[in-house]
Amino acid sequence: MVQILSKVVDEELVNECKQHMADESEYDAMSMIFTMFADSTRLKIMNALFVNELCVGDLAILLEMSQSAISHQLASLKKTKLVCSRKKGKHVYYSMADEHIKMIYKMAFDHIHEN
Repeated sequence: MVQILSKVVDEELVNECKQHMADESEYDAMSMIFTMFADSTRLKIMNALFVNELCVGDLAILLEMSQSAISHQLASLKKTKLVCSRKKGKHVYYSMADEHIKMIYKMAFDHIHEN
């Protein structure tokens, strides 16, 4: 338990905020999603996967990176359930898991272009 060092100035406002607080595990899960957005390579991969489902080799060519580097980033994105995969023959194709991630990406992109 954390000791509170000062008195609450407006108990009603604090109580209202408490009602909207999530569980610690939910904050941890959200934090992991934002961690995925904190790397420009992962952002480039996500941007490409918003357009098309792609394999590691195609992403490596598109981003001018090694397949190993792309695979490493895809593993992180897959672990956090932002990207899903399917196997077709000897290739694994990756796509974005859902539209929610695209909305977060677009909001961040739009925000940096505001005046």
